[in-house]
Parts: sequence; structure tokens; C-alpha cells
Amino acid sequence: MALSEKVPALPRPRTTAPRSRWTWASALLLYTTAFAAALRTSFNLGRTHLQSRGKCPQVHPLLPDYQTPALRKMEEFIRSDQFRQDAVKRMGGAIWIRTESFDDLGLINEDPRWGNLSVFADYLDETFPEVHSALTLDMVNTHGLFGHYDGNYIWGRGSVDDKNNVIAILESVELLLEADFQPRRSVVLAFGFDEEISGEQGARYIADTLMQEYKDGVAVIIDEGAGIAGFWGTPFGLPGVAEKGYIDVEIVVQTPGGHSSSPTPHTSIGIASELITLIEANPYPSHFHAGNPILDFLECGNRYGHDFPWSLKKYLPWREPSWPGQEDRLALEAAKLGNPIKYLFTTSSAVDVINGGVKVNALPERTRVLVNHRVNVGDKTSEVEDKLTHLARKVASKYNLALQAFNDKPEIPHSITLKTLYSLDPAPVSPTLVNGVTPYAILSGTTRALYGESVIMAPAMMPGNTDSRYYWGLSKHIFRYNPGWDPEVGLGLDGIHTINEKPSMKAHTRAVEWYSLFIRNMDEADLDDDDDDDDDDWDL
Repeated sequence: MALSEKVPALPRPRTTAPRSRWTWASALLLYTTAFAAALRTSFNLGRTHLQSRGKCPQVHPLLPDYQTPALRKMEEFIRSDQFRQDAVKRMGGAIWIRTESFDDLGLINEDPRWGNLSVFADYLDETFPEVHSALTLDMVNTHGLFGHYDGNYIWGRGSVDDKNNVIAILESVELLLEADFQPRRSVVLAFGFDEEISGEQGARYIADTLMQEYKDGVAVIIDEGAGIAGFWGTPFGLPGVAEKGYIDVEIVVQTPGGHSSSPTPHTSIGIASELITLIEANPYPSHFHAGNPILDFLECGNRYGHDFPWSLKKYLPWREPSWPGQEDRLALEAAKLGNPIKYLFTTSSAVDVINGGVKVNALPERTRVLVNHRVNVGDKTSEVEDKLTHLARKVASKYNLALQAFNDKPEIPHSITLKTLYSLDPAPVSPTLVNGVTPYAILSGTTRALYGESVIMAPAMMPGNTDSRYYWGLSKHIFRYNPGWDPEVGLGLDGIHTINEKPSMKAHTRAVEWYSLFIRNMDEADLDDDDDDDDDDWDL
């Protein structure tokens, strides 16, 4: 196992550590985000060798050095049919308990719809007795469907997003405890319960609690995210090292009311529709900034993708446009791969909600529109506000309406009002250095140990936002990653947020294996001091 040519391999005497190294900070969960953290403690591990140099360096597979008969037995058990059947029962029980999130949920202990989380907490208590007896459990803000197994998949709402990972993490820790594994590096498990509605009552409270003790003291965070998928004839492991920004904008158009038999030339609905048309006719351009990890992913595709297209290859390495407004030829070409790829380096704009009018014979006095934006890495949410202001000013001037743009003033008659409901700038980009003992190198080596060296590790990005938005102050090494993989299924996101949601149970059991290996690898790691991630990451 290898993490660095710079760090010598030294003997590591195993010492006994109290089980309080295991910590469970729980606000418990619904379609939950799972967050695992290893705190900064140094141990000798000098084992990462680079497998290749130049663009997209890879590390050799990384397995723990420390073994016991109990740990070997645990590894064998995870791969057994018996464990898979046991895991099916645990997953089925979790799916059976309804834990939906709703946009209009009230406060904890006031809205009765939170009640099922207590049922779910009781289920986890019964299902994972070692975890609950050995870990320190801190309940934060109170809480901290049918499951059908067809032999390959387990079906049910929430099974992919994200009970799959929650149960896998708890299964891995339960097994490690049963094998009497006692970590020297503290491990924190934190499960939020309202990630689907922005984590305001779950992860935000958990983060506040963790910040009191661990500010800038967490070595690595693993959150939900992408996994392993095939591109250009090659399987790529794609940990998300960044997230796009986010901004919801409310547009309100106010015009005079009246009877429909004597209408004005343009109602508030008509004027709002014209502004919507203008917004959709002016999409954001596709372009890269130097820090966008998709540039690194494309370099990996160029180096290792068997079918990587010449149309992309000819624009690599990427060069920043020489002047503002110059076309980014690589971005324009990569955007042709489809919207899921395009919007990894393009700010998106989606008109999602419109309300206006109350009666068929009454002119609408107020029309409200909600527009969601996901902001490109390197851009700012203020740029979205500036662009919407520019477009709304054109419409307001045309119809002689006042424009109130992002000034927090109350609505007035004969006006267009723009208001930001929620905004978040793009996440900091996590370092992806592998020329040393780094969290990214350990994650990569663990993945390649489990799935083989044909899997190429490449930085990726999340187009959406996870609960990790609240944990930026804990660590700069945040990876949004789903480590379970079934090669016959691929990324395994079928049915997410809709009907027929179903993870592969083979992928699930491999996720259990990955989490158990990663915890052990991190426990043995003598991490290098943090350095700023720069171009040396790719020019070794």
C-alpha cells in the first residue's frame, strides 16, 4: 500500500484507545446526508507511491497494514451471501419507515410530520446495538415505503438517496466494533434529516455543534455524492471536490386590476411572461475558470479514456481566454456532450414556479415568479443579480413600471420587484494532491484497492448542493462520494426522487467494505501538512 514516496515506512505499534474515539453526532435522518469525519491526529504511514506522472496521476491500491483474525473474518463476512441477505433486511426495514421531507415543514416539536424520525431513530437503535452502546451519541435539535428485494436491487423511496449510505456507514462501524477495532484517530458520524429542504434544522445545527470543538480540525469529510461511472470506455471514480453556487430569485410584477371585460393591453401575467421569455432567451455562457475540477476530469479522460474524442483533445490543455467575452472553445465543445455535462461549467437558470390571478374575470394585480440558479464555479451569485436587474430594467422601461432590484424595499403598485430568497456562493474546491499522504490520495487508493487499478480516479463536481455546505469551517478536504459500485449497473441513481428508486445490493455491500477500509486507512495515515492546492497537482 502506498501513499507517498516522501514519507518512509515505519513500524506502527498498536496501542489501545478508548472507544470514545467513536462519536455519533446525530440530528437523525430523512433521505439523509451522511457525513463521516476523521480528526487530525498523526500516525506513521509512508505508503503512497504515484503510479503515473504528468496529467491525472494515480496512486496504487491502498490497504490497511494492521490486521487481526477478527478483522480478516470481518472482511470475509462482508463478501458473503449471508451478509448480503442480512443487509437486505436492514435496508428493507429502513425503507419501510416513511421519512419524506416537505417544503412546508414547520419547526421540530411543532409539526407532527417530524414524528417518523423518532420511529426511524428507534429502528437504528435496535438494528445497530454495538454502535449505540459504544459511540457517544449527541442528539442535536431533537432528531439529529415499502422495501422489496428482487435478488439484485432493493426497491423503495429513499433507498438510493440516501438511506443506502446511512445504513452502509452504520453497518461498517457495527462490524468494526464487533471486530474490536479501536481507532486512534477520532471518527465522527453525523446524519442530518432535512437535506432535501436545505438542512436548516438538521445539518446547520450539527455544524454549529461540531464547530465548537472541531473548527478547522477535521482531516477529511465524506458526504453523499457521485460515485463510479463509465466515460469514454473507462470506469472513473468521481469524488465531488466542489459544488456550484445557488440562488433563488423571486420576481413580482404589480399592475392595476380591473374587470376582464375592459382589460389593459398587458396584464401582470403577460408582462411577467415577457420577462421570463427574455430570461430564457439569454442563457449563461459555458466557460471554465482555472479552479473548476471538470478541467482535471477532462485531462483524466484525455489520458485514460479509450474513446476520448479528438474534438475535446485538441483544446487540451485548457487555456484561459485572452480577453473578457472571448469564447471558451473547450467549454463550448464539452457542452455538446449534453446538459448533465454542460451544467458542470455553466450557470443554470430555471423558471420553476409562477402564480398570478385569482379569478377568470378579474385582471391579475400581482404575478409572482421563482427562478432557481446554480452558479458556475468561479462565478458569484451577485453576477446573477446583476444580469436579472439588466433584463428586468428593459421590461420595466418598456411598460413604464418602477424597478426595485434587490434592495429589500416593500413591493409597490406599478412595479417589478426582484428579491433574493436564498443564495450561496460556490463551495471552496477541495485539494486533490496525491504526491504525498493526503486525504484525496487515501480515498483514491482505497477505491482502487477495492475495485482494481482499471478504475481511474478523477476530480469531479456536484451540480447540486449537499449538507456539506455547513461544514466548510471544519475542513478543506470535503469529498462528496458514493463509494458503492456495481459494474453492471454503473452510477446507480435509477429512480432517484421518483418512482422505482432502487440501489444494487452488490453496490451496497461494496460500500460497506469501502467505508470499513477507508476508516482503517485513515486511522493509519500520517497526513502531510496542508498546502494550498495548485497546478503542481497535475504537473508532477
